[in-house]
Amino acid sequence: MKAVFLTAGAAGMYCGSCMHDNAMAKALRQLEVDCVLQPVYTPIRTDDVSIASDQLFFGGIHIYLLQQFPGLKRLPRPLRRLLDWRPLLQFATRKSVSYDSKQLGELSISMLRGVEGRQADEVRRIAKWLSDEMNPDAIIFTNLLIGGCLPELVRLCPGTKRLVLLQGDDIFLDHLPDAERSKAVDLCRRLVPHVDHFVVNSDFYAQKMKRLLGIPDDQLYVIPLSIDTTPYQAGLHESAVPVSKQSVDEFRVGYFARIAPEKGLHHLVHAFIGLAKLPGNDHVTLHVAGWLGEHQQTYYETLKEKIKLAGLADRFVDHGSPSLSRKVALLKSFDVTCVPTDYQDPKGLFALESLAAGTPLVLPNHGAFPEMIQSTRGGLLFEPGDEGALINALLRLRDDQEMRDRLGIQGKESVHSKHSIERAAAEMKKLCFSSQDHSATE
Repeated sequence: MKAVFLTAGAAGMYCGSCMHDNAMAKALRQLEVDCVLQPVYTPIRTDDVSIASDQLFFGGIHIYLLQQFPGLKRLPRPLRRLLDWRPLLQFATRKSVSYDSKQLGELSISMLRGVEGRQADEVRRIAKWLSDEMNPDAIIFTNLLIGGCLPELVRLCPGTKRLVLLQGDDIFLDHLPDAERSKAVDLCRRLVPHVDHFVVNSDFYAQKMKRLLGIPDDQLYVIPLSIDTTPYQAGLHESAVPVSKQSVDEFRVGYFARIAPEKGLHHLVHAFIGLAKLPGNDHVTLHVAGWLGEHQQTYYETLKEKIKLAGLADRFVDHGSPSLSRKVALLKSFDVTCVPTDYQDPKGLFALESLAAGTPLVLPNHGAFPEMIQSTRGGLLFEPGDEGALINALLRLRDDQEMRDRLGIQGKESVHSKHSIERAAAEMKKLCFSSQDHSATE
């Protein structure tokens, strides 16, 4: 059983999809699947040991220059290969940069056009590599946006199953200008017949993407979101320095996610300031950790200044972007984890990580979160955008130690039993190699 898993690097950023793809590929290998994790665009970055190939297709610099300067394709291929040199890509993506949404839209459209786009030579190269060198039983795409080569694969690899994970494609498309978004969505819809199975992590996202892309019911499958629970098991990562509390009665509100407006940290900061103004909350503290891109520095500094002006600087702790072992210790130290996203998150890996550490959640009642809370019984939901409702949810957990303990235990047990990467990999293996399909919509 052989599979190639195409995963998209995120330009030096810690990426939830990259980490999930890496964990899934590892778990498939443990199930005796010869799984090659193949990066595209840039090398991936994970907080665990990466098993990704050193080889790269669709190098980010290369495909961008082909888009801007089509005549580049006339250069000898060995010379163009230098653009995919790993140290060059790592140097170019060492800092997060802003982008022109129209240019990004045009590039996305060209990539989705496959052999009809400006990157046609690169599309043919990966298709030939997959057919001639790999010859896998299944090819897994981390999203549909990298699927421009699908029609070529149907031609070259007719007996190979083609699976596409949908895990944020709509969010990317929604950031494009209207004209480019419309074209990109149309091209995505045209690729649907070339896919055997679409895999999503929630019923919410299955229905959303079904409507957006016109995916037939029998192509959609729900495999619940999963994580590698190994780092959270007793006895592991105990070498990490515990994150000690300021006092015995300290109540820690934690945030662990990428620091960006769409993740809603500003909502949590406002709620924290509002909570701190209420009587009896002198022991409430706010702890923030996560990857911070250079282009979000101003956003984050503005929030920290608001905390300072509210006289709460001594009750706020910035933990930076910690290592895996430090992350586990930090999540275990929180009394509650809250990431009040503005967008409808199709995944929420941070939420499962918090529950795996035994820490309950407070999440907005949208996206995949309601299903996650229903499945794990590990937290509370509040109305999105309602600061008062968020404060009340935090107060409920602050005042009820028994509830916190119960939600934490329920959540931890559920993640380990129902949301482990091993369980998800077993389902993925069935989808890749079994003739029997298990439709989520049946």
